[in-house]
Amino acid sequence: MSGVISGFTVIFVIVALGYLLGRTGSLGEHAASVLARAVFFVCTPALLIHALATSDLSVVFSPTLAVASVSAVAVGLCYALLARLWLRRAIPEIVIGALSSSYVNSVNLGLPIAIFVLDDASFIAPLLLFQIVFYSPVALAALDITALPDEQRTSTLTTVTTPLKNPILVGGVVGLAISLIGWTPPQAIMEPLDMLGQASVPLALLTFGLTLTGVSVFKKGQSPRRDIVLASVMKMAAMPAVAYALARWGFGMTGHQLFAQVVIAALPTAQNVLVYATRYRRGEVLARDSALVTTLLSIPVIALIAATLA
Repeated sequence: MSGVISGFTVIFVIVALGYLLGRTGSLGEHAASVLARAVFFVCTPALLIHALATSDLSVVFSPTLAVASVSAVAVGLCYALLARLWLRRAIPEIVIGALSSSYVNSVNLGLPIAIFVLDDASFIAPLLLFQIVFYSPVALAALDITALPDEQRTSTLTTVTTPLKNPILVGGVVGLAISLIGWTPPQAIMEPLDMLGQASVPLALLTFGLTLTGVSVFKKGQSPRRDIVLASVMKMAAMPAVAYALARWGFGMTGHQLFAQVVIAALPTAQNVLVYATRYRRGEVLARDSALVTTLLSIPVIALIAATLA
């Protein structure tokens, strides 16, 4: 338990520093955007290449992949059913809400928590691949069909392949390929990758702290409050519970393995959902507010999980 507390303390300190930098404007008005792009396009792909190239493939194609994918799909479908029958929402808003309830922030918070709390970044790799290879293309295809007029729709091939150009996915695939063929890259290649990868976590935490400044939620007349509450409850309560049931009784996990699966499921909504909502101009406030609410809730929720299962 002391290791978990120590890990959270490290995360809180760096996030708080990012928040203070944002409040004071020390890094300029575009700091969050620039740092986020550095993390997304350079540091995280390097981290994945290095981590996967030096790990066993059984870590990626493991029960973690099954637990993460099944729990996400189950919770997303449950949200969609409730949003349709209870809230009477249109399909584009249902898709955005379903993603808000089940699409995990695996980079900005997932990697730091995996490293400092779970002590193993490889727990995140299966989740990253599932979300980018399967979940994103399916959601984007649904939005392309339902949210855009005919003249603005892209081809099915473009809709499906666009997420595959994601640099994080490319980094994961490259790392998997290196591990699969059993090649050990020279030190002159691995050391720069290691250095850039080590920068991913602190930069991601600083970026997260920067984004917390000047944000308000549940704004009267603009915010779909019932949708946000439903998505947040599904994300922070239902998804960890489903992951626990699958890991504990479906795969017989105990100890640290069980703890890791539940923590991964309790990660907050990813910012990717807001990117998709903005692209299709549907459910933008829902995506934004759900991400912030679940991010704030994830701290006590993961702390409770750690106190119970760690």
